[in-house]
Amino acid sequence: MGIKKKLIALHDYNEKLVVDRIGRNLLNKIIILISDAGSPLISDPGFNLLRHCIKNNVNVTTVPGPSSIIPALQMSGIPINKFNFIGFAPKTKKHIEDFIKEISETKQTTVFFVSSHKLMICLEIMNTMIDKRSISVSKEITKVNEKVFRGKTFDVINEMSKNKENFRGEFVVVVEGSSLETSSIDSYKIYKKEVEKLLLKFSLTDVVEIVHKLTGITKNKAYKWILTLKKS
Repeated sequence: MGIKKKLIALHDYNEKLVVDRIGRNLLNKIIILISDAGSPLISDPGFNLLRHCIKNNVNVTTVPGPSSIIPALQMSGIPINKFNFIGFAPKTKKHIEDFIKEISETKQTTVFFVSSHKLMICLEIMNTMIDKRSISVSKEITKVNEKVFRGKTFDVINEMSKNKENFRGEFVVVVEGSSLETSSIDSYKIYKKEVEKLLLKFSLTDVVEIVHKLTGITKNKAYKWILTLKKS
């Protein structure tokens, strides 16, 4: 990086130790927190250091630097007057399912980071839960191999699958917020496994009544979807 001053590596796992080490000398020195990619504290370490400075009345300022969140939103083609940033997608499939379920219930546009080896898992789960939403997947923003894939989840999967190189790099996903129409449709997808279990024990009419009472979906919509599910 061309910096000649003393460097101290700051990571999630050693941040407390670093704060303890340099904390007592902060009043008498100028210390700069730099990220080698992205911005400090935005899914990067530094929060504990910041809180320590605030608690001890150490002056803190910031110089705006690169962050992939805003460019991803700007290039998405999705409304961004209101949005939620929710960090990195989790590691396990079960946690990713819970993660996407939370997104499915959010009215604002959602933006999150995802690693290359979890991207397809995320897209496949999104395709079962929120397939009616518009999404964008931005790859390697501001770099030579920058690409943006836009459309419904199914379309994005198809386009990206044309070249395995599309799944290499750093990714930012933007998801359209729910509307009254999409949220009711998405509710079908979220409860698919539970409904399949109910169909093994109850009649079609009974399951329609249960789904209607639990989700608020109209009986007509619930009947059409559950009938299709039963036939499949």
